[in-house]
Amino acid sequence: MASLFPVILMLIVTLGLMSASFLFTRKGPNQVVIRTSLMLTLAVCFLTWMITYMAQMNPLISPIMKAKAS
Repeated sequence: MASLFPVILMLIVTLGLMSASFLFTRKGPNQVVIRTSLMLTLAVCFLTWMITYMAQMNPLISPIMKAKAS
């Protein structure tokens, strides 16, 4: 059975990258736009990965097992 450890680990990594993108964005007229774009990109990538990973934990359609010919 799959665990939630990878989801929590990736959440921590994503939050770290988000804070780094917030802190290390160059100052300028578009600083807020760049910060927002980077943080939204990271959030959407994490959510896409998490939904795909968790959908595989409990699939809606189970694989069909073929009967063995003995």
